[in-house]
Amino acid sequence: MSKSKNITLLAVFTGIILLLAFTPLGFIPLGIIKATIIHIPVIIGSILLGPKRGAILGVVFGATSLISNTISPALLSFVFSPFIPIPGLTHGSLLALLICFLPRLLVGILPFYFYRFFARLFKSRKPSVSYLLAGIAGSLINTVLVMAGIYFFFGNAYAEVQNIPIKEVYGAIISIIAINGVPEAIVAGLITMVVLKIVNNSNRFKQLFR
Repeated sequence: MSKSKNITLLAVFTGIILLLAFTPLGFIPLGIIKATIIHIPVIIGSILLGPKRGAILGVVFGATSLISNTISPALLSFVFSPFIPIPGLTHGSLLALLICFLPRLLVGILPFYFYRFFARLFKSRKPSVSYLLAGIAGSLINTVLVMAGIYFFFGNAYAEVQNIPIKEVYGAIISIIAINGVPEAIVAGLITMVVLKIVNNSNRFKQLFR
């Protein structure tokens, strides 16, 4: 793939991320937190464009999360933005940047390798399954690492916001991963599979990504 084509495709995926991020489509308010589908173009971009460009898309994803949680905060926005005060304090924490960017960076890198692993496992006989599993894994990376960061770095503040005892935070985190994260991952896997099947079955798209 030529350098100019790479730059063009990277710009297209970046545009999709920005469109989702700054319209009601990308972040879905759930009261205490914002669910998102922005990780899906990051996952697809990682598989199609490779881990380096996927990493760039992941950073863009993280930046949109930072901006969204800063200018339109939800109850848990302090875990994504150091500009939002932690409950009970007058300031935020720089650890929010770690939660905001590290999981999203890995979402841009690891799906490429997950896809290659599953493709080798199935010896490329079931590309649809490989796309599906890579999409699911990429989505779970985001959910699990974000929620783990909340638990380890902001457990006390999370308990205060949720109005639960600190000993119940672990169970609450696991519940969110199971109730929200797993269905979100399945949706991400299905969309990833459909989009990449279309790319593979279209000569025009195949030429675009060569």
